[in-house]
Amino acid sequence: MESYRQAVGVLPEPLRTCALAVDELTMGRTEELRLRTGRVPTLVLPEGERDIPNAVPIEKADLEHLVELAGRWSLHAVLDQIRRGFLTVEGGHRLGLCGTVVLQGAQIQTIRDFSGANLRVARQIYGVGSSVAGQLYRNGQLQNTLILGPPGAGKTTLLRDLIRSISSGETGVPARICVADERGELAAAFRGRAQMDLGPRTDVLEGCPKGTAITLLIRGMNPQVIAVDEITAPEDVRAMEQAIGCGVTLLATAHGTGTEDLKRRPLYRDMMEKNIFQKVVILRNQGGERELQVVPVEELQW
Repeated sequence: MESYRQAVGVLPEPLRTCALAVDELTMGRTEELRLRTGRVPTLVLPEGERDIPNAVPIEKADLEHLVELAGRWSLHAVLDQIRRGFLTVEGGHRLGLCGTVVLQGAQIQTIRDFSGANLRVARQIYGVGSSVAGQLYRNGQLQNTLILGPPGAGKTTLLRDLIRSISSGETGVPARICVADERGELAAAFRGRAQMDLGPRTDVLEGCPKGTAITLLIRGMNPQVIAVDEITAPEDVRAMEQAIGCGVTLLATAHGTGTEDLKRRPLYRDMMEKNIFQKVVILRNQGGERELQVVPVEELQW
């Protein structure tokens, strides 16, 4: 509930008042707040979206005010984040933005005329990875692990808890972990301070493309483990190959509903054919309940 209250604190009045008027059970289960011009704002729960009671349709001025509040009235200071389509606010909550993209050549300069926003509530759930953490080791050695699941299944939450537990030594010998936090979601740093507990032996490089970040971390931070969220580009795969060659263990996430997606998508298929990972954790959302399954890569049929 406190995470929800903190997240909606960035909303302009009177929307903030409506969002805080929902019952405590709903607060604790809300994953996102969706704001679309001309539409009543909604709450995203595990079973789907529902309107915020007594709220009125969102106006363009509401979204402009929201971005000003999220940027603490200094849009210049957060322009780099806006270019990437989101802002990280205090507490690690993420405000995704839609509108009109302004291009200069092939480069995004900014987003204007906001038409929609998604306020994702960040929550630290301690122990969410405890049921699978022990299965990620072989002979006491952490295995290269890919977490696979659809959007909203909890990949980032699980990865965050695994980082914390491995760094803390809850599942074995404590390890030095470096996090390539390109989108600022894992550590959720705000003004240089991590809002999420990633453990005592964890260092974070934020805002840098994952492929470049992995290379920088190997060169400068001597990691035993590198963690990255959402593998999306060939550069990411090449950097992970480099990390393995340097003796670094990998933890990563990828979008997919099951192992068939690893076979069907060229980037993932290339990644798996290169034997980068040894374990796959599959996340599923069944009727609002999340299920976890650990599969050794050698048991998959390619």
